[in-house]
Amino acid sequence: MQFFGGSEISPSPPPPTVSGNNAHMMYVFNRNGVCLLYREWNRPLKTLNPQQDHKLMFGLLFSLKSLTAKMDPTSAEKGNLGVPQLPGQGCSFHSFRTNTYKLSFMESPSGIKIILVTHPRTGDLRESLKYIYNLYVEYVVKNPLYSPGAPIKCELFNSTLDQYVRGLG
Repeated sequence: MQFFGGSEISPSPPPPTVSGNNAHMMYVFNRNGVCLLYREWNRPLKTLNPQQDHKLMFGLLFSLKSLTAKMDPTSAEKGNLGVPQLPGQGCSFHSFRTNTYKLSFMESPSGIKIILVTHPRTGDLRESLKYIYNLYVEYVVKNPLYSPGAPIKCELFNSTLDQYVRGLG
């Protein structure tokens, strides 16, 4: 079944970019900034409580989206910095890298935001994020017991996600 970017869920997900388990954590936000899912795999240092962490991450995404739209050299219509944009509107970013981590980001047409924080040497994860979004659609959105906007508690989704992410580079 096809959902996003022309990819399909299949027995063969996108290949890992590097060998090993380099994923640190993952967030899934809805369009209103509610954290639907937060998962940790390799995060040795915890500095904030979860609510502060989620607000900080969503604020970072909001600011980066606004900044990239404002800095877009191809658009004469810049708009105001901080004004929300529709998914897919204007210039967007896919990832950034520091000396200690890489943050990869994808926003679906419905406003679902998926953030994956990995080792800084991890390659391009756009196809992997699309695959994770397709898992979300298959196991969460299509689940008749799931209420939109509620935290994701689907065990099948979580186990499939864990298995896939642990194999990412």
